[in-house]
Order: sequence, then C-alpha cells, then structure tokens
Amino acid sequence: MINVGIFTGYYPGTLNHTIAKIQQAGMGCVQLDLEFTDVDLRRGHITPEKAHQVRDAFRRASLPIVAISAYTNLVHPDPVKRAENIAAVKEILAHARDFGTPYVISETGTYNTDSDWLYDPKNSTEEAYQEFKAIAKDLATFAYEHNAVFLVENYVNNIIGSVAQVARLLREVDHPGIGLALDPTNYFDDSNIDHIDSTLHSIFDVLESKIKIAHAKDCKRTDAVAEKFGGGAAEHNSFRGAGSVELPAAGLGALNYPLYLNLLAQKYPNIPLIIEHVDEHDIPRAKSFVDEVLMVTGG
Repeated sequence: MINVGIFTGYYPGTLNHTIAKIQQAGMGCVQLDLEFTDVDLRRGHITPEKAHQVRDAFRRASLPIVAISAYTNLVHPDPVKRAENIAAVKEILAHARDFGTPYVISETGTYNTDSDWLYDPKNSTEEAYQEFKAIAKDLATFAYEHNAVFLVENYVNNIIGSVAQVARLLREVDHPGIGLALDPTNYFDDSNIDHIDSTLHSIFDVLESKIKIAHAKDCKRTDAVAEKFGGGAAEHNSFRGAGSVELPAAGLGALNYPLYLNLLAQKYPNIPLIIEHVDEHDIPRAKSFVDEVLMVTGG
C-alpha cells in the first residue's frame, strides 16, 4: 500500500508543533525540511545529536522520515556559491542516516542568475550536462561512502529536465549512490503539456529502475508566463511553476492521476508519495483527493 505523506515545511514552527499538525492531517510519512524554529539545522549547524532528536520525535509519532530536502542550485554560476551549495548537500548526506533515511534530494540547477527555477540557454548545452554529470558523480560517491543515496529531482527548466536527459544521466552515472525522486509534473513544458498520458507512460517505461520516492502535485497549461509562487516556508515549498505550465496542488490541474497512481502502484506498491505545492488550508482536500484516487486504483 502506498504511504501518503507531506513535506514538513508546510507546517512551519517548532518540531513538536510540526509533528502535531502532520498527525492531525492524517499523514503516514514525511519528507524532512530542515526548518524547525527550535532546532538549528542551518548549513554548518547539523550534528548527530540534533539529527537524532528530530528522528526520534518523528519515530515516536509513527511518522517515518522517508527523505530529506536539500534543494539548491548545484551549478550556480558563481563558483563560490556553487561550492557552498555542493558542500551543503554533502553535509546533509553525511548526516542522512542520523535522521533515519538514506535519501537526500536536490534539483540539478540552472545557470540562470535570477532564479533557481528559470531556464537559461546554457542549460541545454553539452558543456552544462558534463558539468552537472561530474557533480552528480561526486555526490553519488560521497553519498555511498556515508551509506546514503543522492536523489536527483529533475525539472524541465533545469539542466536535467526531460525523460531522455534523466535516463542519460542515470545511465552514465551508474552508481548505487544515486537515484531518482519521481515527480511526473516536472517533465512538462509547452511542448508536451497536451500529451500527459504518453509522457507518463514514457517516464515509467524508461526510468522505473531508479525511482525511490514519489511526489504528488499537479500541472496545467497557463497563460501567465512568469514564475508563480504560493505559500511555504522555503522556495521549493512555495514554487508553483514557470513559463506556460502551472504546478498547483494535486487535483487542481490536468495530470491524469488515476493513470499516474495506477502505474506507481503497479511498479512500486509500497513507495512513499509526498504531497507538495499546497497551501496549508488546502492540505485536507489534497490528501483526500490522493487517498480517493489510491482507493480507486488499488494503491
């Protein structure tokens, strides 16, 4: 049975406050955002003791931590900032098992200097791909040395976006220290937003062997081409899309959820499914929507 959970960052506050709100929402697991007001988990401040405090609190609440958010621009155009971002991901990878999970997730990044979520023409070059591939190899090796796994979360505006790009990366960095966080909505742009079902089939046909956790949000065509943001304590929790595609909460877009969750249940019957891109007041509706589709599909 697929276990439905949520990013902890949608309930900002103290550790105990966040856990209580997630329990009230009926979630079964969490993706951990390192953002509690009473536990300092900023860059350079993570310790085994703090990680154990967080892990044990979620364990007592029967809310397993299935992955940790480490979203950052791994190819930042400023070399100093890029090095800082890579070091931050490594810090989390080094402590991942202290938090109770091997999985640490980041996007691949962009050369755009205005936003981590906007396209830059350099993103589509072979040079950009090779630069990120070297970073991915380094992170995979580091993760493996620390009994962890670095999970790539692609996004269509970043260096690694399409099914073919993800497949190439995971084929060429064939290492036990790397895997994939599946979010089907991250593959859509103006070229394929009207071909949702065939894109879903392609994702599962090509990438299924590397998928470790899954995300639940939605996608739809929009006339507003600017970046879109909603609520959330961190940018990755408040981002709602860019360009001609909007990325709202599950059930508010055009994604074929019965097909998505049927494919997910067939391939990964016990995978965690993490709700995102949702405002706090809308969480009950999104959770109910996902649960209802899972019951119909048998997931």
